[in-house]
Amino acid sequence: MTAALPDRATMTVAETTLALGVHRDAAYDAVHRGDLPAIRVPTAKLADLLGLPWPPPADQ
Repeated sequence: MTAALPDRATMTVAETTLALGVHRDAAYDAVHRGDLPAIRVPTAKLADLLGLPWPPPADQ
């Protein structure tokens, strides 16, 4: 069974594994080989740009 595709231009690795029906390790291997395109989002820099605290506060 495959998952519905998200309504955006990118997907997380977890979403990709569901959509392709492959194991998480297989998806990461495909990224490392260059078979699956990937981008890396610099989370701390993005949070700073958006004025958000990083790391995010823990839920209480």
